[in-house]
Amino acid sequence: MNHVIKVGVIMPKVSVIIPAYNVMAYLPETLESVLNQTFTDFEVLIINDGSPDGIVEWASEIQDSRVKLISQENQGLSGARNTGIWSSQGEYLAFLDADDIWEAKKLEKQVEYLEKHLDVGLVSSWITNVDGNGNFIDIYDCSEAGKDLTKELFRSNILYCGSTPLVRRICFEKVGFFERSLSSAADWDMWLRIAVHFPIFVIQEPLVQYRRYPNSMSTNFRLMIQELDEVMERSVQLAPKEFKNVERIGSSHLSTRYAWGYLIKDDFQEAFWFAKQAFIRKPKLIFSISYLHLVFLIAAKQFLKPQTYKALHSIILLGGKHREKL
Repeated sequence: MNHVIKVGVIMPKVSVIIPAYNVMAYLPETLESVLNQTFTDFEVLIINDGSPDGIVEWASEIQDSRVKLISQENQGLSGARNTGIWSSQGEYLAFLDADDIWEAKKLEKQVEYLEKHLDVGLVSSWITNVDGNGNFIDIYDCSEAGKDLTKELFRSNILYCGSTPLVRRICFEKVGFFERSLSSAADWDMWLRIAVHFPIFVIQEPLVQYRRYPNSMSTNFRLMIQELDEVMERSVQLAPKEFKNVERIGSSHLSTRYAWGYLIKDDFQEAFWFAKQAFIRKPKLIFSISYLHLVFLIAAKQFLKPQTYKALHSIILLGGKHREKL
């Protein structure tokens, strides 16, 4: 990827890329979280991906000169991010889904990290999971202090929220754009390609609020599992020698997680489907207590009275501390 440098023009340190499609219910709050950053040397590129919800009219009223709207025909999330990369000017690039929220010091802490660690290509953060209304669910932590996460990333997509990473421009110059043939797994595919060439680290603090919706369609989850399989197959070829034999657990882990989520929602058909997919991808799950609990509860539903089943369900969930949510 060639990037044109304009002589005499002062470039922003960070380019914030926000793909937007039919998200006006959240986008104003998301943008406000960027404009409220303690680090201020940035540009914001909102990529209107053919959205029909009045985004052009809304953007025309924004007074901050750092914010730019780029409109295009719908190309999907990866296509919108690629447009943002191509149009950006910053030394560092940050991606922000249009319904997520950044904490005020997100950019400040990540820029400081990259400035101090010149070999690191990508720095992420912990995540605060919230529901559609912004209510706290839990905190997702994915790292140990000072640990290069490359090996863990080849095992599974530990950086599952695309709104967390801050990435050096040279990473994209090295590995190219997001893969448009992928939808839900395009993030992981990109981070893996970067991890082949650059160390990746995580700031051990929740700097992003990630919205999780309970009404997501199971068909999307099934597609995600299929795409994870595709990315894992690619990763075998990409992996550095020392990670060639790393057990890749991405799709089996996620299948198990979704099975628990559907079980908690009493959708036993979907719970069984995902439990089966998890076993197909990782047969030794049969030795996992958590997985055996999962299968037992799915089977017990067929034979126990509702009241007895609910009591058993609660005992096992509390005892095993299974807190998976969709």
